Amino acid sequence: MADVKENGVVRIADDVVAVIAGIAASETEGIAGMSGGITEGLARRVSGKNVQKGVSVEVGEFEAAIDLRIIVAYGSKIDEACRRLQQTVKDAVESMTGLRVVEVNVKVEGVEFPKEEKELLPEVQRVK
Repeated sequence: MADVKENGVVRIADDVVAVIAGIAASETEGIAGMSGGITEGLARRVSGKNVQKGVSVEVGEFEAAIDLRIIVAYGSKIDEACRRLQQTVKDAVESMTGLRVVEVNVKVEGVEFPKEEKELLPEVQRVK
């Protein structure tokens, strides 16, 4: 984004928008996490650029488009969680940057199953 004011130009980097979107996504109910994917790992190795896990953005002068790759929590209604995610990310990016978010595309790449919590009982040693 380039915003020309009396004092100069303001530009918001793609990485800044990606971080905002990633944080908003991690705080959304039903979303277990972000999915990095194979291509992102390759891009990070080749370019050396710090790519935000599971988030890619295109920032124009006044607008942004965001792609998210996610893992949903088992038991969540996927369509509801994704709609909630789209709105949460859109609201966060728009309110923090002033950019107009034209689209938030979501690709569900997995489901996270709950980990069984096992209570570890201390062993009682008997003295004879």
